[in-house]
Amino acid sequence: MLIGYGGVALFFLLVIAVLEKTKQQDATFSTYATAGRSFGSFYSTMAFVNTWLPGTIFIAFAGLAAESGVIGFYYVPYSIMAAVLMFWFAKPVNRWGKRFDLRTQADLIGLRYNSKPVRMIAAIIGIIASFPWVILGMQSLGLVFTYLSFGTVSGVTAVVIGIVIIGVRQVWTVRFGMRGVVISDMVQGIFAYFIGTAVILGILVWLLMNGHGFDQVDPEFFTIPGPGSASGPMYLMSLVLTGAIGGWCWPDIFVRLFTARSTSTIKRSAAQAAPILLVFGTALTLLSILASSMPEVAAAPDNVWFIAAGVGGVGLVTIAGICVVAATMGNVGANLQALGTMTANDIIGAARQERVTDAKIGRVAVLVLTVLAAGGAFATVNISTGLITLALVSYQGICQLAPTLFLGIFWKRGNAAGAISGMIGGFATAAILQLFYPTSIPWLGGLTSGVAALIINVLLYVSCAYAFPASPRERSRVNELFAHLHEPESESPDRVVDIDPIGTRIP
Repeated sequence: MLIGYGGVALFFLLVIAVLEKTKQQDATFSTYATAGRSFGSFYSTMAFVNTWLPGTIFIAFAGLAAESGVIGFYYVPYSIMAAVLMFWFAKPVNRWGKRFDLRTQADLIGLRYNSKPVRMIAAIIGIIASFPWVILGMQSLGLVFTYLSFGTVSGVTAVVIGIVIIGVRQVWTVRFGMRGVVISDMVQGIFAYFIGTAVILGILVWLLMNGHGFDQVDPEFFTIPGPGSASGPMYLMSLVLTGAIGGWCWPDIFVRLFTARSTSTIKRSAAQAAPILLVFGTALTLLSILASSMPEVAAAPDNVWFIAAGVGGVGLVTIAGICVVAATMGNVGANLQALGTMTANDIIGAARQERVTDAKIGRVAVLVLTVLAAGGAFATVNISTGLITLALVSYQGICQLAPTLFLGIFWKRGNAAGAISGMIGGFATAAILQLFYPTSIPWLGGLTSGVAALIINVLLYVSCAYAFPASPRERSRVNELFAHLHEPESESPDRVVDIDPIGTRIP
């Protein structure tokens, strides 16, 4: 236990030391929220990866592969697709972000549609959908501290320890804002996914050399849902599609595009992130499938990462635990920073009809959400099942920002009416369908609730685009907005344009 807990403590101190060494005081809310749009490609890459792959990748995602086989690979192709989308988002998001001082995803959506209601609805959906995942992220460390105590600490006590640790860690997120999140993501990401990959490859070699090859795996593990299956032939496609397009709807992922120095920086980050995601995700899933032949893993699939690491003794289990802690700190920290910024910028600021300029407001918002998340995690220590259900519903719901976001960036005709009806109609449809069909919808060939709701969402959005054509003034505004995308690349922020009475920027 001294080695296990001591290892986590040393890693924690390393992250804090790096943050204190590189600290800068953010003078404005904008620099607090976007880190001054100053980071290069590798920092941006690790910030994306350390947020994209949460600590639960080693637990729930690995557990799915250990329990069900090759369907556990589904997050690998959708992660690669997300990196491709990152490449295409680079120019409009970075250019508009600089020119109009955009701080959040909802901020960009509000600019595109010139609408405060659209902006606030997008922010509310993002916060509602993300908050259960923050609480689950805090609770997920319970498994880490259970294993690292080597039988000394009970499950509930371990969860409490995990919540306290991640809560204390948030002190530096509150203080240093997005700059601190990106810098810590570098340290945490290197440990979680580079050292983690080395650990995975070592365990894979051990498994193959000690009677846990592919011939020992249940043949059912090598099948995916097809025609006649309980899940339906379109189930796997729905999982991949939901993951790919839904990923950029999460506020903590999207804000990564605002912290990069330039469009070319984001494109290089996409090219760097893809192989990291491919190698790490493939290796971890293969480990889980091979380890399924171990009796202990078959009895507790979600524990596969720690059980497999146990072949290397106390030291390897400790390193495995630090990998989960590093990934969790990155994801939870980025989430709370993004949600706090969005609360201050797109709800409080929009409601007051004023542009937030004081970084202190952002710090207070992040602090309040951190306290609420820690309180929620403590209050639900023994009832996480309901939270998991809510989180699954929220994942299908967050995808409903996709038509408003994607079509808004690449199609000039969309309008505020379509954005509002699509987001609300899609989110409500997804929530209702998820309650009745938590896995897939049989009479739709296995589509998930989120994909089915996206169909309704797109129909509403496109119908409104044609039923309520924009005024000449609005068309002129949108055309001018898109014209900025053809201006020369700049490595420094452009001027910020004026703000109209409802709090959205006008060219």
